[in-house]
Amino acid sequence: MMNTKPFILGLALLSILWISACKDDLNLVGGSIQPGEDEIGVYTDTFQVEASTVLLDSIYAKTTVGLLGEIYDPTYGYLKADYICQFYCMDEYQFAKTPVDGKIDSVDFFIVYSGSVGDSLTPMRAQVYQVNSALEKNYYTNVDPSKFCDRSIPLGAKTYTAYDASISDSIRGITDTTDSLYYTPHVRIRMDKSLGQRIYDETIHNPASFKNQAAFNAFFPGIYVTNTFGSGNMLNVYSSSFAIYYHYRDTLVSSSGVADSVVIKKTQEVFYATPEVIQLNRVRNMGLDKLVNDPDYVYMKTPAGAVTKLVIPAKEIAPLVEGRVINNMSFSLMAMPQEETQFPLLAPPTVVLMPEDSLSFFFQKGYTDVNSLAIPITYTTSTRKYNFGNISNILKVHIKNSPDEDLRLVVVPVTRETGTVNNITQTTSMTNLMSPSAVKIRRDKESMKMEVVSSKYEK
Repeated sequence: MMNTKPFILGLALLSILWISACKDDLNLVGGSIQPGEDEIGVYTDTFQVEASTVLLDSIYAKTTVGLLGEIYDPTYGYLKADYICQFYCMDEYQFAKTPVDGKIDSVDFFIVYSGSVGDSLTPMRAQVYQVNSALEKNYYTNVDPSKFCDRSIPLGAKTYTAYDASISDSIRGITDTTDSLYYTPHVRIRMDKSLGQRIYDETIHNPASFKNQAAFNAFFPGIYVTNTFGSGNMLNVYSSSFAIYYHYRDTLVSSSGVADSVVIKKTQEVFYATPEVIQLNRVRNMGLDKLVNDPDYVYMKTPAGAVTKLVIPAKEIAPLVEGRVINNMSFSLMAMPQEETQFPLLAPPTVVLMPEDSLSFFFQKGYTDVNSLAIPITYTTSTRKYNFGNISNILKVHIKNSPDEDLRLVVVPVTRETGTVNNITQTTSMTNLMSPSAVKIRRDKESMKMEVVSSKYEK
């Protein structure tokens, strides 16, 4: 359905027109104040946007952050996640010191997390396994861990709660990151020390395994991190590493420079999962099918759950605005209040609006709004809106290239990082949002109304 409101505007008001194009309402544009040959017609046309929910099989997630755990939501079903990672090894790697008698003391695996979703007091059990075969650079979240790990080599396990009650409030209150007592939430898993011993022995007997990263990956393909018990909590993991602990002999030197005595000291070798190596994140959503058939609402669910699809009637708009300049096309999405559950999922804080056909390559090629038609916007909690403002540029490009087709867009939750260039804030990276989140969007006629403001010289 379309409704047109024409107006006349003098050339003297052209600057006002372009400034107003960024605003939501242009229905108050005034009449002509110039001679007839200078008159400009301004039109406001109203159209209906179609919205639907699209379920995702997977998302592209080339990142060192991940998820670990399982949660359930009455509306959004089950979410389970785990990951596999390689570890960075410098070229020609050797132990910094020589272990006493060539023996390793212990090995620990660290899962460092920035927070969690769900019940932070529910018991969960993390299990780590050695990977059996080389990882592939397939960064989509539908990866099958059994392709790389048959769980034949368990390395360790730990039962934990996301909120570690053994840490005192005084320690949690330390905000100085340089303080030796500063607490970073983590799960520490004691692993079989034979892993550390095997790595040390390899550096001595077959140093070629540490010649470069590829050689190390062949020797030690990585670790699979999963849960074998518990439900109700999901960790937002931002760092994974393992440390090999050992003692070594050190010679103390007197003030005169003479060797004084030999002491035994302890140290560690640490291997990190870094951007230089592969991390594969597996995400499984169950129970989302019912969202697709909801007649009143559309949804977004992360990670790898659902996105909102919008169809703008460009075929109807194109002939109507032919010969005109499209000045403004404002649009917003109105969210419903979050579900009243014990641990409700929060709305995605940032989303990006992009052409539907861009979704298959946008993140894989590292695109952002700087080098594409994508439009990022932040969720406004007070109004429960994603207000995209003026999105007319997407429509203009589409009509130029495909005037006989409707414009199909998707709204995708993202993590957006920014930097400052010449005092202007710009996007430096944009990736699929990996944190659990969800939002319900209104799709009634009033909510899906879109106004297109255009203008042309009146003969």
